Amino acid sequence: MYVCICRSITDRQIRRAVDQGARTLQEVQQRLPLADCCGRCGPTARKLIRDCAAGTDSVPEPAFCPGAAFAG
Repeated sequence: MYVCICRSITDRQIRRAVDQGARTLQEVQQRLPLADCCGRCGPTARKLIRDCAAGTDSVPEPAFCPGAAFAG
């Protein structure tokens, strides 16, 4: 699932970064351009990172960017 619509970052990419040792949003941002556009995905990303690092992985709720264009 997409967590960051602006940069097309998925929960799998974030989980992979955590598996590789990232434990904070800042550490994930060193690997992925996450939460550097509108920032609405920041809280969702932080929760996902925290849950993955703690081993209590969850399915994140999407944070939709009001400026993102969706085909419909």
